[in-house]
Amino acid sequence: MTSTLTWAQLRDLKCAELEGAADGWGRSSNRADAARDRIEQHLLTGLRGSQEGEAAQAAVARLRQLGRNFQYVYTECGLLRTTLNSLAHELKAQQRLLREALDDAASLKFTVHADGSVTYPAVGEGLIDSAPLKGGTASSTAPAGLLPPSGLTAPNPNAAKAQDIADRVTGAVRTAGEIDWRYAGILRRLRAEEGLKVPDSTWKDAAGDAAAVRDAARTYLKNAIPHDATPAERRDWWAGLTQEQREEYLAVYPDQIGNLDGIPALVRDAANRDNLQLLIGKLEGRDDEKSITQLAGLREIERQLGAGTQPPMFLLGIGDEGNGRAIVSFGNPDTAKNVAAYVPGLNTSLDADFAEADLKRAWDTAKGAQKYDHSSAAMVWLGYDAPQFPDGLDSADVMGDERAETGGRAFSSFMGGLSATNVHDNPHMTAIGHSYGSRTVGSATQQDGGIVGVDDIILVGSPGVGVDHARDLGVERDHVFVGAAENDLVTKAPSTAQGNMAAIGGPAGFVAGHLLDRNDDDLWFGRDPASEAFGARRFHTDEGPSLLTGGFAAHSQYFDVGPERDSASADNIAMVVAGHGSRVKTEERR
Repeated sequence: MTSTLTWAQLRDLKCAELEGAADGWGRSSNRADAARDRIEQHLLTGLRGSQEGEAAQAAVARLRQLGRNFQYVYTECGLLRTTLNSLAHELKAQQRLLREALDDAASLKFTVHADGSVTYPAVGEGLIDSAPLKGGTASSTAPAGLLPPSGLTAPNPNAAKAQDIADRVTGAVRTAGEIDWRYAGILRRLRAEEGLKVPDSTWKDAAGDAAAVRDAARTYLKNAIPHDATPAERRDWWAGLTQEQREEYLAVYPDQIGNLDGIPALVRDAANRDNLQLLIGKLEGRDDEKSITQLAGLREIERQLGAGTQPPMFLLGIGDEGNGRAIVSFGNPDTAKNVAAYVPGLNTSLDADFAEADLKRAWDTAKGAQKYDHSSAAMVWLGYDAPQFPDGLDSADVMGDERAETGGRAFSSFMGGLSATNVHDNPHMTAIGHSYGSRTVGSATQQDGGIVGVDDIILVGSPGVGVDHARDLGVERDHVFVGAAENDLVTKAPSTAQGNMAAIGGPAGFVAGHLLDRNDDDLWFGRDPASEAFGARRFHTDEGPSLLTGGFAAHSQYFDVGPERDSASADNIAMVVAGHGSRVKTEERR
């Protein structure tokens, strides 16, 4: 198009050529994706399994760089495809409006001139001399070609019709010109820097490119994403898309598709791996504490994805909102017969410690469960803002229910998504809550429909779950399992009444509050899950180090494996996850 677009150019524009160019970029994107997949799934796996030494390590590093390059090509070519398709989509809408106006002009025998003005003929007769009412020319930038009626002269009825057509022609051309200008700017920025490497600065540019294309394509793609649907409806929506539509959503909206409950795990993993690179590019170079902290967590997740694990890792969620989001599964939750999701608690956020310690807990749980049933997958779910210890133990976040309630709704939706996409008719699913995460799991059970598909619930290091009886969690009470180490002070947190009395009267107030709970089985968030009155099955755990010798270490040992670790607890958790809860070693309830 020229800089001064005419209606004739808009009418004759071949949008199919833009779509054809988009298809070409799409094919390039797909080839790059296939090459990256071959590197990551075949070449790197084979090299790690058969070669050792410095040469092998150097080859692995070069292959990973090559895979990263192909990932960048995949992303940028995908953005180009969607940009061109979105451009064609918007221009076709203006073409349609223009052609409707031209058709109306032709049917009325009006003439549309090159400048968009519309000439209309004389018609009818005047009130005084019975002469035909004069014709004229209407323009969107000038008044109609008639003097204002005197009151004795009837206006030509064609004048208003011609004015409407002129306005529609000019409006379509003007809007098309604005569309052309907007997309030209986006296409100019979709250019790769010279060289064979793709440094973090390039991914930062890619993050900006993706944001620009997302904004431009909002009417073309984004508005169709079913955010308000159920997980099952989202699954069906995705299944009903063409392959080209899926590829475009993955290229432009990896952040949304990757975090949408009901989308298959393989798709979420692919989307989130791409979004991981965009997030790293976005945060790289920022000097605020949040960005630095989250970048360290993202880089550690990236490292583990690149290193490879058995069972393999699936990145089911990633994001930088709030304290950060990350959902990492070890094993494919769509094909496994046994699926478990672990919700961490107090002081958990997207940082290096989470990426190392919490991911290891999920990995150890998956490996432990596979000893009893190979078709098992376990994951860590950081899909909410857990309370942060630096805010103070007396803060509303730590002591209150709000974050658990918000997280519970999100966790319930997530588990519903896993249930919807699992290929088995009746998969065995387990929800695990640790610390404040157990309160979040408890909240999830109280949502409409509970936690869809969940058969077993494991609560470890729990300060209470918001209900007073195991049977209130939506499963049979003998399918609620509790681990409470003797030296884990969180499992002995004072009840609300005790805490309030202590705040008012100090030690004497605490004693008074203690008398309000004669059975000594109330914790901060309700009845002690390890108590006789709660009615769950308490499994054996090591007592853990005392506060004097180990601080709060007893609160974090439930998933530990190996010598000098509380492997009994981890093994009991693994048995439940694998569907062998009847085999756990129990312990007397409090």
